[in-house]
Amino acid sequence: MTVYIQRHSLFKRVIHGVHMVATLILLVSGAVVFIPALGRAVGPEVVQMFRISHRVFAVVFIVAPLYGLIAAPKGFVHIVKNLFAPWDADDKRFMVLFAKYLFTPKTTHMPKQHEVKSGQRLADALLIFAAVLIAVTGVVLWAGAFVSADVFRIALFLHDVAFFLIACIMVVHVYLGAGVWQPYRGLARLMLGNGRVTVEEARYHWGHWAEVELASGKNVIEE
Repeated sequence: MTVYIQRHSLFKRVIHGVHMVATLILLVSGAVVFIPALGRAVGPEVVQMFRISHRVFAVVFIVAPLYGLIAAPKGFVHIVKNLFAPWDADDKRFMVLFAKYLFTPKTTHMPKQHEVKSGQRLADALLIFAAVLIAVTGVVLWAGAFVSADVFRIALFLHDVAFFLIACIMVVHVYLGAGVWQPYRGLARLMLGNGRVTVEEARYHWGHWAEVELASGKNVIEE
């Protein structure tokens, strides 16, 4: 028998999946549309196809999290609480050791973490900022005929900055979240599978959170 903790609900996993697909398509289509060399390499017809898909999936990118917020407001409040939760000594020590942990995970003992690790909170905050920025500036660019040339240029510059931030964060997120890095091996199922984590994995990655969940028993599953 194996004991699991349900970490993510089906609703959260679906919203994450839809937003993930939209983000990846936007990154690829945005690169083709806005980088001249790539546009020339694929040709004008393909560029036009990517231009249309960029606008379509921009709507998905904006609507998916908004729908999640409206349909599950308690989940949104929970995310905000985790994001702005005060840091304790374990959170601070985690950040101090994180660089060493990346290169020597087998010999670096990391302190217990809460439901969202301190490093992930920083990354999430930056990602949310970049996502809001790219969405707002994208709407301004879409309405280009109704704004001044100066506003359009500023929006385009900030859109590019947000694109770069999201691309960098996505690379790290895939490296860790998809389990490419050994300590996170198999944890892709948390968002791309059944959303469950074994008790052993939970204690290793989120010790404080695991203790709370095991004490409540609400999300504990035995199979």
